[in-house]
This record gives sequence, structure tokens and C-alpha cells, in this order.
Amino acid sequence: MSGPPLVLVVDDEQSYRDALSIALESEGFAVVTASDGAQALEVFDATDPAVVLLDVMLPNVSGIDVCREIRARSRVPIIMVTARAGEIDAVVGLEVGADDYVTKPFRLRELVARVRAALRRAPVESDPAAQSREVIEVGDVRMDTGRHEAFVREEAVSLPLKEFELLELLLENAGRVLTRDVLIDRVWGPNYFGDTKTLDVHIKRLRSKVEPDPAKPCRIVTVRGVGYRYEAS
Repeated sequence: MSGPPLVLVVDDEQSYRDALSIALESEGFAVVTASDGAQALEVFDATDPAVVLLDVMLPNVSGIDVCREIRARSRVPIIMVTARAGEIDAVVGLEVGADDYVTKPFRLRELVARVRAALRRAPVESDPAAQSREVIEVGDVRMDTGRHEAFVREEAVSLPLKEFELLELLLENAGRVLTRDVLIDRVWGPNYFGDTKTLDVHIKRLRSKVEPDPAKPCRIVTVRGVGYRYEAS
């Protein structure tokens, strides 16, 4: 992608779209906007943005549904924006593939920093030659990192980007305890502004896909007060 990174801002409030556009453009980003979910998907397909800032509460098609649709076709970083005081929107957003979330009202400087962090962590999809292919296999779980494919007991499983990166890190260190700080730093980056609930949500989602019985996890084991360990056997 040539030129400045393109950010798609999706919000039904004109004031937020205008403020974000000004802030991002002043930091060297290009910006396109959408005011509802249906328009967001149209603009996304037409422009191929580098990052998506996506409000949860949208008319016509909800932000959660937009996130799910985008994630089904792309690994682009998605930052969800919610105006609700509770955490349910953020949790649902993360479960359908969002990479990060922020609550309104937010500080523009912090949001710009999150966008930059998301870009640094984003995979390079436009140059296949730059992607190294590696197959990781531990027990009945196999990952092809170059193809972004994962198999559990020989069946393909769909993993959003952060779930994929988290499982990859756990498999690479099978048998070793990885602290929560290490997991967050390696998967979300050292400049991540969120809390550790993000990690917990992703672990729960991974367990639902790799554990024989997610209610009694024996693969992704919690080491209380420390972090998580992937059991190789």
C-alpha cells in the first residue's frame, strides 16, 4: 500500500467523525469515513484500509456485525469504540475478532497511539514473498503460520488474528509457563493500553476451539497468579 496509512472511521455521529479525521490527518494518516454499518462495509471493500475504527452502536447494521463481516474477509486491525459504561460491548467485540477497544469519551492522543500500535502489529499481507512459512505441531494441534491456518484433530478451525498469534506463542513455548505480561506484550505489543480482560477473553475463545472439554481445560492451563501454560501431552 503506497502513501499514508488509510484509516476507516465508522461512527454515526458527525462530531466524532470530524474530530477523528482532523486528529488522524494531522498525524499523517489518510482517512475515509462511514456513518452506518452498511456503508462501512461498502467503503471497506472499495478502499482496503490499513486500520478500522469501528463504533459499536450503529444504525442498520451493528458494529459487532460489521466487525464479524470484516474479520471474515481480512486480517486488518479493528479497534472497537463503545459509549457504554459496561464491558459487554468490548467483550463481544473481541470475541468476534476485534483487536482492541476504547470507551467514549476518549483522548484523541491515546486513540492515535492505539492506531499506530495496531499498524506496527499488523501482518504484511500484500507481499507473500515476505511471509515465512512455518508449521507448528503440538499434539493434535497444527498451525501453518504462513497460510494462517490452524487444525485441531485434523479439522480446520477459524482463528481471528489475535487468537492465532496467542495460540502460536503458546505452542512455541509448550510446557513453559508464560506470564500474563509476556503474553500481552508479545501479542498486543508493549504500548497496549487495555486491561488484562482482553487476554482472558481470548484464552476463553481458544479453549472453546482446542480443548476436548472447554469446561475442564487440560491444554491451556491456568497457572494461578502467574499466567498460562500449554500442555504438550
